[in-house]
Amino acid sequence: MDLERKIGQKLIRSGKTLAIAESCTGGLLSNRLTNVPGSSQFLKLSIVAYSNAAKIKLLKVPKRLIRQNGAVSNQVAVALAKNVRKILKTDFGIGITGIAGPSGGSRLKPVGLTYIAVSTPFDTLCLECRFKGTRSFIKAQAVHQALRTLEEFLI
Repeated sequence: MDLERKIGQKLIRSGKTLAIAESCTGGLLSNRLTNVPGSSQFLKLSIVAYSNAAKIKLLKVPKRLIRQNGAVSNQVAVALAKNVRKILKTDFGIGITGIAGPSGGSRLKPVGLTYIAVSTPFDTLCLECRFKGTRSFIKAQAVHQALRTLEEFLI
């Protein structure tokens, strides 16, 4: 069984809901989850907040957080996950931000650097991942890791 189908079934059975704020994955996580029959029962919102302006205006990420840490940071991923969850009043929020490449990386923040945060009303976990490969492969790896992380919360 696909990981997203397994997660979808767990969310439906438990009556839990999810909201997602994606950046570098460009909606790929949402695409995978909406392939699950009945996904409207658990997925309440998915937004691709690709620009800093969207992160600030729509998801209430403080400007200073982006200024101090950069859009690709633990702090911004956590803010995305927490804020999308709070705004939609869901049980889970996921925030993903990273550098999918092939350009845009630096010595401190190389291509493939991705932060994946999962938030609940009780806890928030953020992973720093360093993926390798093409832009498409980095995005796919980030989505798979986000699904695996959410699954851990559902056990």
